[in-house]
Amino acid sequence: MSQKLFNISLVIGLLAVSLIGGGSVKAAELEEIQERGELIVGVKDNLRPLGFRDGNGNLQGLEIDIAKRLAEEILGNPDAIVWQPVTNRDRINAVLDGKVDITIARVTLTESRARLVNFSIPYYLDGTGLIVKDKSITQLRDLATKTIAVLNSSSTIAIVRYALPKAKLVGVDSYQEARSQLENGSVNAFAADTTLLAGWIQEYPDYQMLRAQLSAEALCVVMPKGLQYNQLRRKINSAIARWQTEGWLTQRAAAWGLP
Repeated sequence: MSQKLFNISLVIGLLAVSLIGGGSVKAAELEEIQERGELIVGVKDNLRPLGFRDGNGNLQGLEIDIAKRLAEEILGNPDAIVWQPVTNRDRINAVLDGKVDITIARVTLTESRARLVNFSIPYYLDGTGLIVKDKSITQLRDLATKTIAVLNSSSTIAIVRYALPKAKLVGVDSYQEARSQLENGSVNAFAADTTLLAGWIQEYPDYQMLRAQLSAEALCVVMPKGLQYNQLRRKINSAIARWQTEGWLTQRAAAWGLP
């Protein structure tokens, strides 16, 4: 992930946060969280390498590290967390319904979501990447006229069409189907989110991800709207900005195999 892209994304995130107005939700304010002594965090538990369970069932990953560090910032204890696994569908609703204090579950900042909840400044810049098994394919131009698998109905389709207009796109319904087609040679590459492809490579090391990233999407902490949550928002934003300056976020992303 380039420093320039990350810094641009930070600015975008800050602007978006400053423009978002307040509505309130039934969620805990910073003082209530501190009095409670626990931070309730919505996370993914099946998304390597952001949030997943190891062989012993323990949560780990970049977003788990971030949640623990935030608990240390807010409560002085990285283990003072109540973990709440969430599905993609429930990531925003968990905050809206007050089931969690914050969500850190590969949520990208979008205009429609920003109407409902507040977002932190970004902690990672995700985007569309490409994975291949054929070692002779090393650059984006090597796929100019090749066949690329994409998830049906995904935003990835338009991104790949723009970057590789002469490539043939083949729709698949799942990552398993994409791998099957890569294995039997029906397609030359698979396009998806960089974070997901990084987890793929960790599970199947005979694959490689091209260095080219076709889009950029800011991953942010989701927080409730409302002036009463400003202290919580400022606390989280200040921590993330400091971690970026110190290099901790870059170091942890690299440790989890993220580009």
